[in-house]
Amino acid sequence: MILIAAITFLAMGLLALIAPQIITGMVDLPTLPMAARNEVRAVYGGFGVAMGALLLFSGHWSHWQPGVVLTVGVALLGMAVGRLVAWGVDGRLERFPALFLVGEVVLGIGLLLAL
Repeated sequence: MILIAAITFLAMGLLALIAPQIITGMVDLPTLPMAARNEVRAVYGGFGVAMGALLLFSGHWSHWQPGVVLTVGVALLGMAVGRLVAWGVDGRLERFPALFLVGEVVLGIGLLLAL
């Protein structure tokens, strides 16, 4: 599960760095001003690549791996909670956010179970 989560983060991060409009297009933001592209590249891109790399390389640092896995797993579940709150407030959950919610729950719980 750690490898799957690492690859997922790396793929999302690289896509956000290269083509941020693809990421935001999934949530009905097909075009972005320059500052918004920068934000997507930083938060989804840089952060995603960092989390993926950290998960990937944590196996080489056995004393760090439990903390890394716990942190990333809880972060994913925190993202899922944010989506649930949005669903409750908005009364609706669109297709891609719903898919992201499922992925965050599956990866988050999977990482915690991998501890």
